[in-house]
Amino acid sequence: MIWREPETSYRAPNIVERDHYRGGGLLVWAGIATNGRTDLYVFAGGSVTAVRYRDEILHPLLRPFIAAMGIDAIFMDDTARPLRARLVRNYLESETIPQMEWPASSPDLNPIEHVWDMLGRRIAGRSVPLGTLHELQQAVLQEWALLTQQTINDTIASMPRRCQACISARGYHTRY
Repeated sequence: MIWREPETSYRAPNIVERDHYRGGGLLVWAGIATNGRTDLYVFAGGSVTAVRYRDEILHPLLRPFIAAMGIDAIFMDDTARPLRARLVRNYLESETIPQMEWPASSPDLNPIEHVWDMLGRRIAGRSVPLGTLHELQQAVLQEWALLTQQTINDTIASMPRRCQACISARGYHTRY
């Protein structure tokens, strides 16, 4: 796949190769905050439903993580359908977990998207190509462990600048 700005066709820095591991892939979840993060969770097969999200992520991982962050914490997820289900909203309300509201059709400014990008680049930059889903899972877990908290903190701290760039571009493409 090639992601590039106009007039920059085929420049090497704009080319990102992706291996789809024979049609398979991994579903992962993690939470980040300034000076904290959760373990990386790898979903075992199947799709993520609202019930799985509540039972495998929200209750065992997010609830204690948010509690440790303190009263100023706000949970920021995306607008994927299972994450917006009534069951999930009811659970978050029952646990008094404040959630960020995303406007319809808004750009995804969640800082974890930038962390996922960093993680993907680190995995793609490995000297030995990954051939199986198990190898991919091991690489993702290793790279997550090697990702420094300072890198995550810097990404979060860059958000005012990223938001201003998005506002200036009226929601269109930015250099981020």
